[in-house]
Amino acid sequence: MNFPFRIARRYLFAKKSTNAINIISGISVFGISIGTAALVILLSVFNGFEELLMGMFNAFNPDVKVTPYKGKFFTPDSSQIAKIDLIDGVLAVSGTLEEVAYFEYENNKDFGIIKGVDDSFLAVTQLDSMVREGAFLLKDGNKDLAILGLGMRNKLAVSAGDFSLIKVYMAKTKPTMTGRPFNNSFIYPAGTFVIQQDFDNQYVIASLEFVRKLMKTKDKLSALEIKIAESADLDQVKIEIKQVLGENVVVQDRYEQDEAFLKLMNIEKWLFYALFCLAMILVAFNIVGALFMIVLDKQKDIGILKSMGATARSIRKIFINEGLLLCGLGLIIGFVVAIILYILQKTIVIVPIPMGFVVDAYPIQMRITDFVVVAITVMLIGWLASLPAANRAARVSPIVREE
Repeated sequence: MNFPFRIARRYLFAKKSTNAINIISGISVFGISIGTAALVILLSVFNGFEELLMGMFNAFNPDVKVTPYKGKFFTPDSSQIAKIDLIDGVLAVSGTLEEVAYFEYENNKDFGIIKGVDDSFLAVTQLDSMVREGAFLLKDGNKDLAILGLGMRNKLAVSAGDFSLIKVYMAKTKPTMTGRPFNNSFIYPAGTFVIQQDFDNQYVIASLEFVRKLMKTKDKLSALEIKIAESADLDQVKIEIKQVLGENVVVQDRYEQDEAFLKLMNIEKWLFYALFCLAMILVAFNIVGALFMIVLDKQKDIGILKSMGATARSIRKIFINEGLLLCGLGLIIGFVVAIILYILQKTIVIVPIPMGFVVDAYPIQMRITDFVVVAITVMLIGWLASLPAANRAARVSPIVREE
């Protein structure tokens, strides 16, 4: 243990001549503890929401999605789809077709997106696990059925399993001079899914056959949605898919499909973190004050140390270490508080979410990287707060013995 650290540790726990110094030091440690716990909990809550939303997106978005580079539709032939299915790591391939449509149910009307899916869709996604009313059923004998997002269900005031028909209208791709400019058909509501507001408010899931019939097409697709094995090399699979389909398609993994949303969420996360760091800097002024008072209290000791040969550099290190020890103590207490709050939230739910959300408690997820980031941030703030007092201590004159 080096000399400056030993002296700093002694000053931290030694009795001060003025009780106010102990009080200010205690307030500094308390402030750092609360700030540390707040930073860890903040990052953990954002992690929890990220995990929750990604879990929801994963129920709707595939591992890999292939879309046309230009336009909304493309026509992959059966041999290309068969080749993709044979790629090492590909577990299932589903063709989907979606387009904007107008829905009418009794006296309620609204626009949305109708998405046609084939029989392999549930092998690629887990949308059936997000059904909250009714069942995931797209065909019942000769009846065409649909699964509505919660937002669409509410806007149309649809009851799952109702025998009333939903009228679906879609603009013709090539309007004629005579007759109606749109195609129309009917579908029965079979269930309601809940994923995320953007999906819930606009999507209606139907069979691929129904949507193709509505669009008057036999082979068009909006996307190929692909399930990949966990052990597969995702980048290599994407390259091989591109080789099969050519350069006229875009191949996206899960992150790329929701890239804009995830980037926005990350910006919000670190913006809030920066704001909390500003609050921590304000708390650090207590450390500055406490260290200055310790310097004043220990001026005689500093003078003696200098007269015994201690350099200005070693004196500066003593008070830098003192500030780091104060922050380190607050950091450890803050981590303990954060972990206790995390356990309580996971077990007895101390912060619930009002009814109507997909979960009943604020999601929270701790990551070791968050502890590292917070520790570096707090110790850096402590180091900066220690510099003024350390520089002042280094300028204290040594005590000269009088003959």
